[in-house]
Amino acid sequence: MKFQKHSLVLVVPFVILIIWLTSAADTDRPCLRKYLDNGSADTLVCVCTADYCDSVTRAMPSSGEYVIYSSSEAGSRFEKSTGKLQSLREDGMYSINLELDPTVTYQTIDGFGGAVSDAAAITWDSLKDPGLKQNFIQSYCSSSGIQYNMLRVPIGGTDFSTRAYAYNELPENDAALTNFTLAQEDYAYKIPLIRACMEAAVAPVHVLGATWSPPPWMKTNNDYVGYSRLKKDHLQTYADYHYKFLEHYAAAGVPVWGISIANEPLHGSVNYLPYGFNNLGWTLDDMTQYIVHHLGPTLRNETSKFKHIKIISGDDLRFTITLYWNMLVLLFPETLQYLDGVAVHYYMNKYVPATILSQAMEDYPGKFVIATEICAGGVPTDAHLTSWGKAELYANDIIENLSNNVIGWTDWNMCLNMEGGPNWRGGRVDAPVKINAQAGEFYKQPMFYAIGHFSKFVPRGSRRISATVESKTDVQNLAFLTPDNTIVMVLLNKGSAEKVRIILGKKEAVLSLEAKSITTIEMLNLY
Repeated sequence: MKFQKHSLVLVVPFVILIIWLTSAADTDRPCLRKYLDNGSADTLVCVCTADYCDSVTRAMPSSGEYVIYSSSEAGSRFEKSTGKLQSLREDGMYSINLELDPTVTYQTIDGFGGAVSDAAAITWDSLKDPGLKQNFIQSYCSSSGIQYNMLRVPIGGTDFSTRAYAYNELPENDAALTNFTLAQEDYAYKIPLIRACMEAAVAPVHVLGATWSPPPWMKTNNDYVGYSRLKKDHLQTYADYHYKFLEHYAAAGVPVWGISIANEPLHGSVNYLPYGFNNLGWTLDDMTQYIVHHLGPTLRNETSKFKHIKIISGDDLRFTITLYWNMLVLLFPETLQYLDGVAVHYYMNKYVPATILSQAMEDYPGKFVIATEICAGGVPTDAHLTSWGKAELYANDIIENLSNNVIGWTDWNMCLNMEGGPNWRGGRVDAPVKINAQAGEFYKQPMFYAIGHFSKFVPRGSRRISATVESKTDVQNLAFLTPDNTIVMVLLNKGSAEKVRIILGKKEAVLSLEAKSITTIEMLNLY
């Protein structure tokens, strides 16, 4: 009997371990809750450790069924449930009726993601436990996470670096770029994070590159910050600088999907901004010369290994689309032979209607708009936002952009330390994930789940479809037809609890939306 009891003590934990290991990949793990600020309800986060991290799997709906995922200010995080589609009732009385028509389609979605800034990659690497680092990657990039398939990477340094730097800083005036190498930040931090995400992702990861500032010797002010232009005798040097970046990243196992002309060129184009960070200003004339006679031919010539690289203008505030796209291609139509699209950022959006995005591209079929940066805390008006308010900010930004034919959306820093850095200029902002390296934990904030309600359930190749609101409502919505022939709809409810009827053909689904919530519903396409 002693032997049998001893054997039982050993066997039971072993069996439990085997069950956990074999089922973990297909089992949703709930949020491990924690309040960061003395129990304040608004500081609720989901804690991930080396041993535990919440997860969610996408359940494909069966015929006649729908699957719901809900997150809310009250504390729901991807709460999953199912329901049955019912026959459409003509006498159904609901305050909100949404009718879907998958035969009316708009833009094709390329993806969602975030930025592998130096700050994000260094902070991720500060997690010394390999299992914890992998939990971060799984949370963002895998099928048990929110399935990022786009990553934006700075070409050189930014303000969210620990120092100001670029490639080939020395020797100065080295137009041949004889000393071009990537930095320690690339090899030790950024590339490892990108490759880990690529390995975990269920779809190819599209990497977008953007330069904040080239080495100062290429610039008129010989500095990383401040009012500047690219020296005219270095237009080809700057094109070669990007080509070499593409070569070095490809050699490191990171193929790049697209590059922009420069990050936020407006900052370097004016000389009165109170806060300066790595930048490069442009005139439209110089930008045209660069695109048409230097970058375009360098990437698209017969011997180039990077003919496929997307060339993106703008990469600046929403209102600048009229400058870095409409005025640019109107005054200099020759740029259209090389430009694939234009990128926009979130900051100051409250002053500019989102319709400017779709209107800007009406006469340019085949060209695209992509949203490449947002962060809570990036402008003073964000200061009043609660933690859930930041989630609403993100969801609202995605809905506004994609409702106006934007093809993709990327956040700024994937993660930051508990102080909102590091940043060599002293700036501090928020991020969807905060990392507490000392405690061996990271925290998923509501912003993380707001992104996931779109990124996880709207795969690349999905088409936005018509969603007609039959009654006035403050509930925002966005609907898609996915490559799996399912319909995905995301609902942002900023107010009190609501009942919504979704109509698809002769069927309907009646949903009860929590107050201040984000809900994703998926069902088979009945058309």
